[in-house]
Amino acid sequence: MHLRAPAILVASRAHGETAAIARFLTEHHGLIAAYVAGGRGRRMRPVVIPGNRVALELSAKSDTQLPFARVELEESRAPWMTEPLPAAAIQWACTLTASALPERSPYPALHSALDALLAAICHAPSARGWLGAMVGYETLLLREMGYGAPLGSGAPALDAPLAEQFEAFRALHRPIGRHALAGSPGDGMAARVLLGERLARMVR
Repeated sequence: MHLRAPAILVASRAHGETAAIARFLTEHHGLIAAYVAGGRGRRMRPVVIPGNRVALELSAKSDTQLPFARVELEESRAPWMTEPLPAAAIQWACTLTASALPERSPYPALHSALDALLAAICHAPSARGWLGAMVGYETLLLREMGYGAPLGSGAPALDAPLAEQFEAFRALHRPIGRHALAGSPGDGMAARVLLGERLARMVR
């Protein structure tokens, strides 16, 4: 196996003293886990951050072996990880993607939508500029996974009041927990709860 592709890094966990196991969403090959040597070292630590867009090169002796990854940063979302609301939004979008999607099944529409969502989170002046996109991404993910769109779901208008966008976000909580993240290891919904709590402070 040898693959080069642009990718979005959606998850990373420590492996050994300095390495990391990272998960990448690619447009044509789907979600792929790979070993990143030195992923927790000084040089690679700013690169191996969920939300970052990277140039990915994978190599493995067989399709069943965990591939080794070489990663080069294309766009960093790290500066927004120090701001509570954008950080919570980036973390949730990446957690949902990494936890819900099966390995190596292509979802090109989700790849494009996630990249656009992360860009909106980082560059919109407020949550009103990206919360509708978050709802749209969650709805698209449910559809792409074969669950259909929950009744009454869908992204609100771009100019909708923040309170309306927030209600649409709240309405998807149960369908995502029941379907997209059902049976996934860990408590992925905790990231969504945290984002909801931070959004609620703005709506009040």
